[in-house]
Amino acid sequence: MKRTADLPRHPPPVVGFADCYMGGFVDGLHMHDRAQLSVFLSGSVTVNTQDASFVLGPGQAMWIPAKMVHQATCRTDLVFQVVYVEEGFKGTEQLACKMFDASSLIRGLVDEIIAMTFHFAMDERMSAIARLLVDEIERAPRIADRLFFPSDPRLRRVCEAIIAQPGDCHDIDYWAREAGMARRTFTRLFQQEMGMGFAAWRRRVRVVEAASRIATGQSIAEVAFDLGYDNAGSFSTMFHRTFGVAPRKLRLSSQHQTRTE
Repeated sequence: MKRTADLPRHPPPVVGFADCYMGGFVDGLHMHDRAQLSVFLSGSVTVNTQDASFVLGPGQAMWIPAKMVHQATCRTDLVFQVVYVEEGFKGTEQLACKMFDASSLIRGLVDEIIAMTFHFAMDERMSAIARLLVDEIERAPRIADRLFFPSDPRLRRVCEAIIAQPGDCHDIDYWAREAGMARRTFTRLFQQEMGMGFAAWRRRVRVVEAASRIATGQSIAEVAFDLGYDNAGSFSTMFHRTFGVAPRKLRLSSQHQTRTE
């Protein structure tokens, strides 16, 4: 398969490839001159931009505009497809960073682009495929499973630590001390910056983490225990309250996705 290293010095306006990374690989902070569409086929990855964190699993995709600084951390072995779109390509001007489910049409269009050689000319057919792909990305409903970062560097340091270890059970007094604040100041500033309390934000971190782990095959009981829940029942209640579906339904959906690959 074509991989990132195969890109020519002067690629066409729209070009794609397939790639894979080992679990634990970190693609540090960087940016591209082109917009980037990533479609994840298996595994799980965390993508951080300057103000948000996204956790993506199989069947999901992410659009990153040109020149947006980002970092990717492979939580497991990762198989994915990438399409680079030249800055200024029709329809991309107002297309913001977003995470979404990759429809069968998007997957098919990406497959067509990847199947081409890197030295093709953008003929009428390929231009139409690229334009349709951009249109479908714009139409795709945004998934809200992202975690915003606060602007205050003390709070951001705490949030990054919790995202790195979502099962951590230290109480709010501990994290206030880590931030160098009194508890009251910490809770007030967190609410002000994040629009929710610290406990609610940490619960969201855990259920987003849980969704990713379940989608990659971990058992519900194992995930609940790892994330600090006393039992699978209380975890399932919190998961359903956040996503509107039981974790078991997500697991069955994930298994179906794997069988249809």
